[in-house]
Amino acid sequence: MSNATLKKYMTTPRIIIISMWVIYLLLVWLLVGYINSVIDNNDNLYGRLPSFDELENPSSSVASEIFYAGGESMGKYFRDNRTPIEYKDMSKNMLKALIATEDVRFEKHNGVDLKGLSSIPFALLRGQRRGASTITQQLAKNLYDTRSSEFDGKWTKLNADASAFERVIRMIIIKSKEWITAVRLESAYTKNEIISMYLNTVDFGSHAFGVKVAAQTFFNKHQEQLTIEEAAVLVGVLKAPTFYSPVRNPENSLRRRNTVLGQLKKYKYLTTTEFDSIKSIPLVIDHSVEDHNTGHALYFKSVLSNHLIYWCKERGIDLWADGLKIYTTIDSTMQSYAEQAMNEHMSAQQKLFFQVWKGQKPWSIETESGRFEEMEGFIESHIKRTEAYRYAKSRYKSDPDSIEIFLRTKRNMRLFAWDYKNSLPSHIDTLLNSYDSLAYVKHFLHAGFMSMNPKTGEIKAWVGGINFKNFQYDHVKQGLRQPGSTFKPIVYATILGEAGDVYSPCFKAVDAPVTFLTGDPEKPTWTPQNAEGKFSGDTMTIRQAMARSKNSITAYMMKILGDNTPYMVKRYAENLGISSHLEAVPAMCLGTFDVSVFDMVGAYSTFANKGTYTKPFFISRIEDKYGNVLMEFKKEKRSVMNEEAAYTMLYMLRGATEETDGTGRGLWGRYPTVFKNGNQVGAKTGTTQNFSDGWFMGVTKELVSGVWVGCEDRSVHFKTINEGQGARMAMPIWGKYMEKVYADPNLKIEQGPFEKPAGFIDYDCNSKNGRKASISETGDTLKQSAPVIWNNNDDDDF
Repeated sequence: MSNATLKKYMTTPRIIIISMWVIYLLLVWLLVGYINSVIDNNDNLYGRLPSFDELENPSSSVASEIFYAGGESMGKYFRDNRTPIEYKDMSKNMLKALIATEDVRFEKHNGVDLKGLSSIPFALLRGQRRGASTITQQLAKNLYDTRSSEFDGKWTKLNADASAFERVIRMIIIKSKEWITAVRLESAYTKNEIISMYLNTVDFGSHAFGVKVAAQTFFNKHQEQLTIEEAAVLVGVLKAPTFYSPVRNPENSLRRRNTVLGQLKKYKYLTTTEFDSIKSIPLVIDHSVEDHNTGHALYFKSVLSNHLIYWCKERGIDLWADGLKIYTTIDSTMQSYAEQAMNEHMSAQQKLFFQVWKGQKPWSIETESGRFEEMEGFIESHIKRTEAYRYAKSRYKSDPDSIEIFLRTKRNMRLFAWDYKNSLPSHIDTLLNSYDSLAYVKHFLHAGFMSMNPKTGEIKAWVGGINFKNFQYDHVKQGLRQPGSTFKPIVYATILGEAGDVYSPCFKAVDAPVTFLTGDPEKPTWTPQNAEGKFSGDTMTIRQAMARSKNSITAYMMKILGDNTPYMVKRYAENLGISSHLEAVPAMCLGTFDVSVFDMVGAYSTFANKGTYTKPFFISRIEDKYGNVLMEFKKEKRSVMNEEAAYTMLYMLRGATEETDGTGRGLWGRYPTVFKNGNQVGAKTGTTQNFSDGWFMGVTKELVSGVWVGCEDRSVHFKTINEGQGARMAMPIWGKYMEKVYADPNLKIEQGPFEKPAGFIDYDCNSKNGRKASISETGDTLKQSAPVIWNNNDDDDF
């Protein structure tokens, strides 16, 4: 072979090699240029990448969590139910299953698995589908929603008629952006931080975001307690949360779980023996989706959210996504006892109510003959307030016939019902039209209960109704109803607080008619009647009168300080925390205005707190998701009466349980343990006209609680005072609750007498003038403020 020929053959490979290098460098140059172009987003062709600030401060929706006073979780407010945990607390089984299945080279790559990417073409040639997204890439997609319109550019926006080529180009650009973001994440965070962020943000389906919520949702356990097969189920779900859902598609989920277990065996996390054993375990879940209508204290959480929304709005905070930690004053055990007491009594009351009105409509009026006649048009007028009517009207516009046909058409319905056997809320499935279902619902009695520590103002239990899922109106703070006789102590507190040197609990009055001039030409006078409809003519102390709830004597006391007495009572009520609008008229002495259980409990607590009103509160502090305290809530206090006057009111209230014929005497027979250890109980019942409202207020040394019971509509009520009085309708809830509280030694709620002011001598109503002789052995007389006489035209100066 000639030298020329040899030289030709020798130079040919060099040309090929050089050409390959040129092509390779050109491709590298093009790739680098493409990557830089994507990073620079020239002319917004590709859409933006997450900024460095977003990388350093990733914004993921985190549920705000509510806590009981003892630190237990009460529930959450969320759009995405997500509660983050730290890497050190994460389930080891979950970490192993995730790494083995999703990214076995997680510890070795820098965000992009080049080895995994290079194997994709060979897998496709073998007819296999294979992905190579690393955990970091998946985190980039989840954390920043990189496929949303927010990150779209000109070449990634697709029309409905986009071609396959356009879709491929879009996916290439999106993948490129996720790779770049993944590499940036790897440089900004440690591997532990990345996997922690991933497991805290990923969607497991069933409204569960993050491993902590997923473990609770699917297995009803803390995530650190997950077994290896349970962790495999959750990791398997990540591939397609619906298709591999253990709830919706258990067969798919089981198959995918075993695939994950196979990966664990492949990478030596499981032995063959362990794999064979675990693979045979059946799929077992304990599924419960957490939402805002599950758990305890639902009425309280609803009221709390309304308060927090306003608080957050003022501060630019998103309650549903910013991961607040809200610490409340509610005691989990006392809350549970309050709900139990409510269920036990209200189920029995409802059964009685149905029996009383069997065969009749409870929206009936008693005639002079004693018969009850149904109110015409009651249901027809109320149907217009229902969701069914609003829907029919929007659908059929102004066609009354079509609306009526819709409302009269029977449909499958699930309605609230009591499980009388177990004293628990339940439901019935039935076929009814809108009119009949409304009539059924109008039969139900409702209730509100609140209990608080009178010294601190901390609310310990809050039950706003019988069942939040079906009746979401809160009857503790939102609901306002006439308090009836439970307002009488405020009248007596006014007299004893302002003129205690003249009047005492031993002051005597006659049970006789008291007439007021009204100034109304049509009804010029008003004479309040007693509940029993007659006057006995007996002389009794005002303690006995309040204990027996004599309207006549309360009315008499409403005149005792002159014409300004109503104004004085109004101001006392306001100082005691009654926030409702009050008219300074004589009739207020019988509780004819509307008031909340919340306000009434706050008012009565003043008597047990030595005359100092402490506004009831239910939040102790709020922290951000990092544990920084945003606000600590301080007590709001004001002095209303001196200590001696407050103790005198406790003595007055004790009359209901100590005096003959006291309206609270029934507590002794039904709930005797409430009086153990010399426990003193102050109480007041309340019953309004036609028995529409039943109230009970109970005061002990460490707890003040209030109960209201009645139907949604005031025209729906029991027939007689025998069933409809506060002592029957409301008092048992208090009694049941207090028995449970006192029986629980862990609560450390003490029984015993009220704390007496230093040197205070108990009343002796047999002494001269029925007055207390002294408050000390030296014979000093009780000093209290002189009577206040108001000017009707200048009552704001009090």
